[in-house]
Order: sequence, then C-alpha cells, then structure tokens
Amino acid sequence: MQIIKDREIVEDNWVHLDDDATLISGDITVSLARWQEQHEALVKHDGRLGLRLSGDDPLEEIIPDLAHFSLVVLVFPAFTDGRCYSYAKLLRERYDFTHEIRAQGDVLHDQLFYMSQCGINSFELANPNRMAYALKAFDDFSESYQSTVLRPEPLFKRR
Repeated sequence: MQIIKDREIVEDNWVHLDDDATLISGDITVSLARWQEQHEALVKHDGRLGLRLSGDDPLEEIIPDLAHFSLVVLVFPAFTDGRCYSYAKLLRERYDFTHEIRAQGDVLHDQLFYMSQCGINSFELANPNRMAYALKAFDDFSESYQSTVLRPEPLFKRR
C-alpha cells in the first residue's frame, strides 16, 4: 500500500492489527485498547510499534508511553471530526513527539494543508488513486495567518 509521507508517495510497511489479531513481527499499529491490555508484550515486540487513536480516545493516557511509539495514527472517522487536529498539535508542541504522525480515514484534499500545519506528516488516503492529486494540496496556500507547528510565529511577526 502507498501513503503520502513528508510530501512524497512512498510504500508503507506498517500493518494495522485488529484487537483480536495474532501478534506478528514487523512494524505494527495497535489500538489504544490493545495497548492498555497488552503493553508488556507489545513493548517486547520484534519491530517498531505504532498506536492508533481516534478523537474519542483520551490523549493524556498515552503521554507517559510516547517513547514506545514510532508512529501515531490519528483516525478521522468523518471529515467533520476535527478533534485529531488538536491531538497532532499537542503531540508536536506540548509533548515533543518527533516521530511520524499519520492521518487515516476520511481525509479530504481540502484538509491536507491544514493537517500538515498541525504536525501531521503522513496520510493514508481512502482512495489511493488520488495520491498524485492529493500532493498538490500542500501547495494550495503559500502562507498562513496563524501560528502553526511548521511556522510557530503568526504572519504579522514574520513580516
């Protein structure tokens, strides 16, 4: 499967494990529920570990464990659910998470630029046939008025 990562189309080697799936070696993501139930076994896992969060999941509960994760997948169930934008910004700015943050789910072309400004650097699109078109979204705007993860100072201070 292909994803957009750091504004390039790349092959993705992560496997999203369901809660009842057998643990496999390699790079895997698990839900918050599975992490909470099996964290001791998952820490010893042979491969990199990622965590999937939805806007319903309490971000505060994973902060002490952030060092275990090479990837945080933020699940957007609908384009109208913006809670994970805040999660991405908090992970980057407050909790200094430097690894990959991925948007997954109902991710629209119009949202990619804004998601990147919040600190999301990879995107798993529902329609993989739209990858090349989606790349253009990052250039839809040349400036943002507000401060962002990518540009901490607002426009009036940059001028």
